[in-house]
Amino acid sequence: MKIVILDGYTENPGDLSWGELEKLGEVTVYDRTSYEEAPIIAERIGDAEIVIMNKTPISKATIDKCPNIKLIAVLATGYNVVDYEYAKEKGIPVVNVPTYGTQIVGQYAVGLLLELCSHYGHHDQTVKEGKWENNQDWCYWDYPMIELYGKTAGIIGLGRIGQATAKILNSMEMKVLAYDSFQSEAGKALAEYVELDELLAKSDVIFLHCPLFPSTEGMINKENIAKMKDGVILINNSRGQLVVEQDLADALNSGKVYAAGLDVVSTEPIKGDNPLLKAKNCLITPHISWAAQASRQRIMDITVANVKAFLDGEAVNVVNK
Repeated sequence: MKIVILDGYTENPGDLSWGELEKLGEVTVYDRTSYEEAPIIAERIGDAEIVIMNKTPISKATIDKCPNIKLIAVLATGYNVVDYEYAKEKGIPVVNVPTYGTQIVGQYAVGLLLELCSHYGHHDQTVKEGKWENNQDWCYWDYPMIELYGKTAGIIGLGRIGQATAKILNSMEMKVLAYDSFQSEAGKALAEYVELDELLAKSDVIFLHCPLFPSTEGMINKENIAKMKDGVILINNSRGQLVVEQDLADALNSGKVYAAGLDVVSTEPIKGDNPLLKAKNCLITPHISWAAQASRQRIMDITVANVKAFLDGEAVNVVNK
């Protein structure tokens, strides 16, 4: 069985092993191929039967050029870069990793919030530049220090990651509201479910933890921002396309939104003309909420299990049944 990994570097930059996959077939690993449609994708797949990728697109054209493909395995939860409907027509299951980074992504979301409230990195830098040593007072702060105790957090999307975030916020004694079209008993134990407009109006901090669907794309837009409290903080480490970026940039620059902590943007890698790069109080990190080694090891383990299950005739985590 020939297995090709098209963009393995972000999953395994050298601190993990492909060894378990190598027990299942002849494995060829490419660190990077292309994040846009390109002939090299089909060239590298060649006559491989199993294709493993993260962000390299697998299009109808690529599938047609590679008739040996039997399985497409995504090293992630999101699978929108695969033409999974066409793969279904061709009898090719597409499998993903539905759960691997629940705790670390929740941790990272709250970490973004804490940085915006206390600016640890900035003050560390000023100390090392000599500002404290030469300060006439025994302490100083360059930004308002924000206490989160007693404030209201709104979570849009109270699935596994939203619940992980809610648990941390509860421990900080914040009031937690949630909007989700699917309510659960586990969610009710962590947050008060409300309608979206109520969440927008009452929240001091809003977390985006919802999937990207046509119904959620661009949901953070000027109309919904207008419904928010003045000085709200927005945290997004879900999907960049949930946000209309120019509208958020305008709200940051006007002060309607006090600050935003973002680990995702609409086009990745970020483009130099993204308006959020120059917006006030906007913290942007390069889509790394998921990237702790423990989390990536879970991706590896589940992907190996996905391939094994397919080879055993019992495919699991199939997204295009």
